[in-house]
Parts: sequence; structure tokens; C-alpha cells
Amino acid sequence: MHFTTRRRLVATSLTIALGATTLAACGSGSDKAEAEGPVSLTYWAWAPGMDKVADLWNATEGKKDRITVTVKKQASGDDLVTKIITAAKAKQAPDLVQAEYQALPTLVSNDVLADIAAETKDAKSAFAPGVWQQTTLGTDAVYAIPQDSGPMMFYYRQDLFKKYKLTVPTTWDEFAATARALKKADPAKALTTFSSNDSGLFAGLAQQAGAQWWTTEGEKWKVGIDDAATTKVADFWGSLVKDGSIDNQPMYTPAWNKALNTGKQLAWVSAVWAPGTLTTAAPDTKGKWAMAPLPQWNKGEQKTGSWGGSSTAVTNDSPHKKAAAKFAAWLNTDSEALTALVKESGIYPAATAAQTGGAMSTAPEFFSNQPDFYTTAAEIAKGTAPSAWGPNVNVAYTTFRDSFSQAAKDKSDFGAALTDMQQATVADLKKQGFGVIG
Repeated sequence: MHFTTRRRLVATSLTIALGATTLAACGSGSDKAEAEGPVSLTYWAWAPGMDKVADLWNATEGKKDRITVTVKKQASGDDLVTKIITAAKAKQAPDLVQAEYQALPTLVSNDVLADIAAETKDAKSAFAPGVWQQTTLGTDAVYAIPQDSGPMMFYYRQDLFKKYKLTVPTTWDEFAATARALKKADPAKALTTFSSNDSGLFAGLAQQAGAQWWTTEGEKWKVGIDDAATTKVADFWGSLVKDGSIDNQPMYTPAWNKALNTGKQLAWVSAVWAPGTLTTAAPDTKGKWAMAPLPQWNKGEQKTGSWGGSSTAVTNDSPHKKAAAKFAAWLNTDSEALTALVKESGIYPAATAAQTGGAMSTAPEFFSNQPDFYTTAAEIAKGTAPSAWGPNVNVAYTTFRDSFSQAAKDKSDFGAALTDMQQATVADLKKQGFGVIG
């Protein structure tokens, strides 16, 4: 199964204690009587093949309940967020929307999404706690049903690790030691690179370390992008870049692809969708890679971050919230639906029961040398650490790319770049009229 780089665009598991007034969405399917007779729902989604999965619903559960779902393909990322907010302001939003986890606070704060807790209470047990928290924003409300996730892990070239007598690192201290040992053995090689283009990767690494970038106290936001956990992560990677132990070039470029394909770069900190990227970036290395858990900050822990993932949400504009919530729950918990999602859309399902066996019983073709790939991935996913998102993730991510890009290029202090992120995010929240602590 091929996971495209689209899965990178998103990031992660989440715990937010939201003030009820600050981000309260109005309306629920439980408090509106729905008209009798056939129901037609529109679902905005970007995942490929989602229309085929909806067709399965229309021919089975939907036919029985007289609920028809029509999928309208959309762009992903910020483009969809902007489009759905604009549509909601005009009271023309679709019934359902595929929403990345980090976009949920923005959509809720703009009163786009409905609370579907009453209609989806039986779905909670299908997901790991950290994944479910992403759609509740730390409240009793439920704003979406998890669809896919991107647990992070460590990928490495087995053959080259053997050649250079390197051991797979289990801690970040060991990771740094491995990077320096490789550079000493062969200065032309690098264990990996720090990519200033990939804010989602950095967010996931901070998440694993215990970062909480956005939290609330009462009705005010508190921004902690420069907290102790994230500072530790920034200092760690900054030191490796500064002393030349790893590369400082961005990923997803022709040069990066070549480095992977020729063995100039031996490892990659990525997520479960990495095999699809490696298939196109490093085609000559098929069968030479292996996957292992992410290195830990404390030996013996089993924590990981998340890089990517999305959910299925019901909008406040939908006149059929109960029907829409029923479809959202079916789409992301029903065994046949999940099999279709994996086959047609190429996702890594958020539902724990679907992460092994069935469509996930065979390792990705690129990793045929590691038949337990998905079994290992499922174990890693259980340790996904909680994180916290706010209503202006786009500002934090843009500042990351600008400030960390310069810091990586200059091999200068990453702490200053982190301060830039903190200050820009706080300033933007205040500009938007949010209450901010500090």
C-alpha cells in the first residue's frame, strides 16, 4: 500500500482543555428533528477513492436507512479550511468534511463544526485514547470521528547499518552518538537531515517529548511553543546541525531523493506512510530498509509523536446531523468501510482494530523484507503522545519554515527560531481578538 506525501500534511494526537465559551460550537443532531423520508448528504473530502467508499455505504447501510452520500473532491490543507469557513459564513457548508486534526480548533472557533457526541458515543472505544482526544479538543463535545493517523517511527538502511557496524538507536542520546560515529567513519555520509520545510515533523517530535503548544485557561489561550519540551527538541537537533553530524538540507527535493537512493543518507525519522514516499524517492533501495520505534528521551519508554492524520466532521449547516454522524461513524469504524478506505484511499486507519490483519496483514511491497511491518506499527501507534493544537497553527508553521530555514542554513541557534515561533503565534492570536495569557 502506498502512503503518499499527502499524509505528511497534518500532524497529530491532541489534548486541549477548551473554554466552553471560547470554542463552543452551536447545534447538534440531537436537538433538531429531521424530516422523514430519504436523506441526501454531501461530503467534502480530498482522499482519493472516497467516492468508491461512499458507494459502498449507499449500496448497504445507506440503502437500508435511505441515506445517500455524495462525495465532492476538494483540495487539502489550508485551501480546504479557507473554503469551508467561507461556505459556512454563507450558510452553504456541506453536511460532512474531511478535516485534518490540527485544523479542528480553527473550524470549531469559526462555528463550522457540530457537536456529535450524542450520536457517536459508541465510536470512542474503536480508537486509542490519544487519537480520540484529537477530535474532542479535551471537552465532552465530539467534533469529528478519527479517520487516519500518522504515528512516527525510525527508518534505516539495514545493509548500510551493518556495513558501518551501527546499532539501531533506542534513545535520542544513542541517535546522536550514531550520527557522529557514522560521520567519523565516512564523512561523505549522514545519518539523516534536519528539514526546515517540515513543520509537521518538528511538531510530532515535540509532541513525543511532551510539548503542549496550545492550551487554555478559562476563556484565554496560553501558547507554549517555547516550552521546556520543545526547547529540548530544538536544542538537540540544532546541536547536530551545528557540528555537522547531520545534514541541514530540506526533504522532498531532488537532492534529498538522491541522497536516499544512493545511500548518502542512511536513515529517516518519518511516519507510517513513509514506504510510499520511499517507493518514488529511492526506488533502487527496495528491500534494504527496516522500520523501528522512534528513539526515546528516557530509556524504556514507548512514546511516539504523530505526523499526519484527518477526521470526518459534521457541519452546523447540515440539516441532517444525525444521519451525517451515522455515516461518519460507519466510515471510520465499520470493518468493510475501513477495508475499502485502505484499498481505495491508501490511508493508515485510526481505528485500532483495522491496523493489523485484513488489508494490513501484508507489509508494504517496499518493505517485503519486514513482514511484521504493520504489527510493529500498531504497537508503536498505541504509544502516541497527546498534543495540543490551537486556532492559528498555520501561523506557527509558516514561522517555523521561515525562521528554522535560516537557522539551519546558518547553523545557528535553534532557540532563537523557536522564540520567533512563540512570539509570532501569540501576536497573531491577539490580532485575531483571542484572549491570550502572557
